[in-house]
Amino acid sequence: MKKELKNTNGLYPSLTTLVGTVVEGKVNFLTIAHVGIMDMKQISVSLNKSHYSNAGIRQNKTFSVNIPCVDQVCKTDYCGLVSGKSVEKASVFSVFYGTLKTAPMIQECPVTMECRLVKTIDFPSHDVFIGEIAGTYCDEAILTDGKIDAGKLHPLLFVMHDTSYWTLGEPYAKAWDIGKRERKHRG
Repeated sequence: MKKELKNTNGLYPSLTTLVGTVVEGKVNFLTIAHVGIMDMKQISVSLNKSHYSNAGIRQNKTFSVNIPCVDQVCKTDYCGLVSGKSVEKASVFSVFYGTLKTAPMIQECPVTMECRLVKTIDFPSHDVFIGEIAGTYCDEAILTDGKIDAGKLHPLLFVMHDTSYWTLGEPYAKAWDIGKRERKHRG
């Protein structure tokens, strides 16, 4: 029997990221787990309207999405605890820029993406920024056959229900393959 949890969001765990912006000339990083895949070239980040970073995204029309590994949990959590209005978060990491020049990225993060803002969706409490990926930068150590290897990446996952960070487990099955057994069974 199932228990109703009203309108609880059951999509956790989700990938923990650090969104990079430049606000009033200052580099800022914000810890965000509300990221989404729009299509193969566009992603979204959902930020509460109270966040300092929103103004930088609107002003520069760029942002970055940086994927920290589990070893960076303390610095990642710190960037979500303090506001860029009063704390210089650029000093927490080594910053670099790609072709966009206004989307600061984190050298220590194994995967970083710089994005060009294409659309903003206004919700009552959140701004959803949709960005086109202009460039993706990866540490060679996390690549296997030129592709990101999640086992080598060791991404940090976030669960809202108990406000905890999790790690990724082992691969379980091959997508677009395991279902062939069911298809064969059903004819």
